[in-house]
Amino acid sequence: MRYLALAALLLLAVGQPAAQSRTLQALLDSELMAFPARTGVSVKHLTTGEEAGVRADEDFSTASVIKLTFMVRAYQMADRSELNLDERITLTRAHLRHGTGVFQYHDAGLQPTLRDAITEMIITSDNTATDIVLMTIGGPAAVTKWLADSGYPRLASFGRPHDYRRDLLALIDPVFAKLTAEETSALMYASDRNPLFERYGDLFTGPRAKWIDVVRDPANRQRLARERDERTSTDRKFWLGRMTPKDTARLLEGIERGTAASQASCDAMLLALRRQQLGARRLPHFIDVPVGHKTGDGGTIANDIGVIYARSGPIVVSFFANSVTGSYAEAEDRIGRLGQKVVEYFDRR
Repeated sequence: MRYLALAALLLLAVGQPAAQSRTLQALLDSELMAFPARTGVSVKHLTTGEEAGVRADEDFSTASVIKLTFMVRAYQMADRSELNLDERITLTRAHLRHGTGVFQYHDAGLQPTLRDAITEMIITSDNTATDIVLMTIGGPAAVTKWLADSGYPRLASFGRPHDYRRDLLALIDPVFAKLTAEETSALMYASDRNPLFERYGDLFTGPRAKWIDVVRDPANRQRLARERDERTSTDRKFWLGRMTPKDTARLLEGIERGTAASQASCDAMLLALRRQQLGARRLPHFIDVPVGHKTGDGGTIANDIGVIYARSGPIVVSFFANSVTGSYAEAEDRIGRLGQKVVEYFDRR
């Protein structure tokens, strides 16, 4: 009997790697099954190579996670001397974009470098910085072609930060379908009753003055929020981009391994991801190891992708949650718990 028991233990040890792989898959299956959203995830430990995913090859609405691709393309262009990251941009009212970010709150005439814009695009998801970077690297169509040429045909950039906001406003009144980027930002500020709208009074005189009443009408504001919540998750016309968890994880792996651009550029990108100011309740929430990540938010979107620097080695986690229902804060906490359990799975073995 003693020999039989020893043989059984040896067989168990031989089969351990496969069992652990199934356990990672089971962990992800269990966590996503209970998640109140349409979710997808790809996880890979870069030291051991162990990986698993759930709906990892399906398309998801990116929200601001698409900005990761803009950063990679910008640094690749800088490596080829096609961009000067030290070039300074003088910000004017025409540059400002509604939504996240700090540049919109500064006085006109601020002169950040292109490198500064890339940094703010990542760490505060700054939409003003994003539009500057995106148009500097060729715009959405150029980014999408570059991604396909680079082996990422499932990743795509669909528009600039103001495009889907303009299209949402057009659902309220068709006259808004031809708004400029500057007019779109102004009306979104007006709808939010954001004091930044005071900068735009000269754009809405005469017949246009009534547009302010339209966007501030309580019923229209409610509809705008409702349409945003629904369409940014389900209607691709209102997506900033398209990404799959697995291909996003591959891109992150390239940055971490220093193959997505020069080593110096990859180091700079990783530093930006490590300086992230948003999403503290997501991947980093319940873990005590460093995380470099990029969030993507919308009315019902809570994405987070990045590298967790576990004690056992770096772990790429690419998580997408579209059409979140219930408490948004709870959904963020669930992402944090997923990160915690992934780290525990690898570090406690």
